[in-house]
Amino acid sequence: MQRPLTALVGQNEATHLATIQQLDPIYADFTQSVTELNQLKRDLAEGRLRQASPGAAKVRLVFDEGTLYPHSGRLLFSDVTVDPGTGKVTLRGEFPNPSAELLPGTYVRVQIEEGVDADAIVLPQQAIQRNNAGGSEVYVVNDEGRAVLQPVRVGRTLGNEIVVEEGLKPGYRVVVEGFQKFTPGSVVQPVAWVPARQLTTGQAQPN
Repeated sequence: MQRPLTALVGQNEATHLATIQQLDPIYADFTQSVTELNQLKRDLAEGRLRQASPGAAKVRLVFDEGTLYPHSGRLLFSDVTVDPGTGKVTLRGEFPNPSAELLPGTYVRVQIEEGVDADAIVLPQQAIQRNNAGGSEVYVVNDEGRAVLQPVRVGRTLGNEIVVEEGLKPGYRVVVEGFQKFTPGSVVQPVAWVPARQLTTGQAQPN
């Protein structure tokens, strides 16, 4: 947490006669890489982030013990500078603090609220294969029961999962595990795998 306003009272004085601290609203500073910052800006411009106000993403705070701060805030992108030593930037979130629950020096975690894409397809990262050209592929089980490679375009990473933006449709059976047990084109016997999200996926086993 940062003190958003400090004032020196007195002309030509070397001693602080008074320090004014503004607690409502209050600011939370945190660091991100330049790559993450640019992605945040793109997501905001393309409507993938919830907006608290024009040009500002909606953010929430979580205390050390895991309690969610009840008031949402807005992420500010102004006055961003890059630390040449770390390649990171400091971002600032502005939050209402009517009960003075947040105090300068408090350590919190920042959550950036994302938009909801009801049609998004999300897979465990382990399902994604890389070809020699650096492209992304997944194994799908076709109507003949064979494991074949399907080119895909992947997007953002969400924890241990990754968003597939192109290449898959609802109903595809995607291989998540057991890659060492078959080769492309092999007939496999899919075994149901329980994903974190409701997707039709499978763990391939050879016949």
